[in-house]
Amino acid sequence: MADVTFYRDVALPFLEAKRCRKSDLAYQKHFHEELSIGLIDEGETQAWCEGLLWRVESGRMINFPPHMLHACQPAANANWKYNMLFIKPEWLEQIELPHIHRLQIPFLLEDGKNKACSQLFNQTMESLTRNESSLEIETSLIELVHMLIIKHDSDLVHEPYGALEQKYVKRVMEYIHAHFKDRITLEKLEQETGASRYHLIRLFKKSTHLPPHAYQNLLRINYAKIELKKRRPIAQIAVDTGFYDQSHFTKVFAKIVGATPQTYAISI
Repeated sequence: MADVTFYRDVALPFLEAKRCRKSDLAYQKHFHEELSIGLIDEGETQAWCEGLLWRVESGRMINFPPHMLHACQPAANANWKYNMLFIKPEWLEQIELPHIHRLQIPFLLEDGKNKACSQLFNQTMESLTRNESSLEIETSLIELVHMLIIKHDSDLVHEPYGALEQKYVKRVMEYIHAHFKDRITLEKLEQETGASRYHLIRLFKKSTHLPPHAYQNLLRINYAKIELKKRRPIAQIAVDTGFYDQSHFTKVFAKIVGATPQTYAISI
């Protein structure tokens, strides 16, 4: 793995990830066009931001708003490793999250919230670096941003679930059933329903107890089981069901079925 690696998804042009494993890499004063969210994996750094100097230790997250001047200097003799997510402001405006203005100030997270946000950060990072579906990556990202901006339980939005909400969920389910082999995006689901992607995720999970990408994977795996019974090549089925590669297909299949595609196929 290179010392510094960048990850992108062509269907998600508003997002870029960076993984750094270069211990002596310091940054002079600079700013980004995007919202920058970082998590220190190992070591620590001194982060300068608008005249203040913060110590950011291993396991801590930090946020820098767009165009805010900052600099980072890793501690001497430290094995500094960190990950960053860069999110374009236009996307943040589109998802219609309440209290989004709270991301306009830099902050370090306190212990409890830091742990919850770190888990969502790593989930987003792993989804992107492993070439998971665009639907899964963006869902994780929305859940991360939502967790970052809430301060109290009262900030959580409790959507009603009437006829209109049922209509949204029904349309999303119909679309996923018709296109489960494709790379579905939240943008496409938003266009199909007219509801914001943030509310679609929350309504869908409230109705089905699953995020849209997990529901799509269930349809993919159920289809794959039928095809495996026909003795078709596993690699061909992996591609046909829309997975990035056979390894990814095998991983998801085993999580749902409890056995690998190979084990399932030879048991028939």
